[in-house]
Amino acid sequence: MASKKAVRTVITLECTECNERNYTSEKSRRNDTNRLEMRKYCPRCRVHRLHRETK
Repeated sequence: MASKKAVRTVITLECTECNERNYTSEKSRRNDTNRLEMRKYCPRCRVHRLHRETK
């Protein structure tokens, strides 16, 4: 059997202000080719901040 690449991959979300990696999530390789950005709560900053996808 040929091995297939997984369609859904696990990503890590990092706070843009303090650079702490707070969240993990999954995303589809087919639908979302760009880096993901979300406004999430950062426990270190104690405020909702923009979180970006990192490897």
